[in-house]
Amino acid sequence: MHLPLEKHYVNRVGWLRAAVLGANDGLLSTTSIVIGVAAANPDRNTIVLAALAGLIAGAMSMAAGEYVSVSSQEDTEKADLLREQKELKEMPELEL
Repeated sequence: MHLPLEKHYVNRVGWLRAAVLGANDGLLSTTSIVIGVAAANPDRNTIVLAALAGLIAGAMSMAAGEYVSVSSQEDTEKADLLREQKELKEMPELEL
């Protein structure tokens, strides 16, 4: 008899959280840029150009930040695995 596999969503929380926070940050910062530019210069082309520049800059910033974040987490997890391997070799009874 096979038991159904349990579904856990904890593995998806990281990317979901990053996506939601990134989308909110992008919307707010781009909207703020558009409002600021529109208040200073109501020319439609200027507003659209500012919005596009804000979107591109925000996307690049978020991508770079996420890359650094994921890389840091990966480095930490690798260091933890190496530490655990060393501890298993040096004191297996305690680790097990």
